[in-house]
Amino acid sequence: VQLQAYGGGLVQAGGSLRLSCAASGRTFSSYNMGWFRQAPGKEREFVASISWSGGSIYYADSVKGRFTIFRDDAKNTVYLQMNSLRPEDTAVYYCAARSLIVTIKSYEYDYWGQGTLVTVSS
Repeated sequence: VQLQAYGGGLVQAGGSLRLSCAASGRTFSSYNMGWFRQAPGKEREFVASISWSGGSIYYADSVKGRFTIFRDDAKNTVYLQMNSLRPEDTAVYYCAARSLIVTIKSYEYDYWGQGTLVTVSS
């Protein structure tokens, strides 16, 4: 599966953005999807993930209550709605896909999008 993330941009603290990740192929509905981010000088970290069925969803503590992950299998797309953004949310955001079981570990994901930059100004 090929993934393309988009929707990043510059936003003021307290603002919102919605990231999208479009997937190619007809088997999107069988993939578990995740969002990760990497800030300058830092390691890639988990943000959110959703199982293929949508029945299992996980969030990093740092974004819980502010970010929402959801998917639209008819559009082969997974979204990350980001509200109440903070300067520390500034990072390149990546979407990823894996089969079998949904996880929060980046090394367990098989397919990655190219990343989209989110910059939150204070």
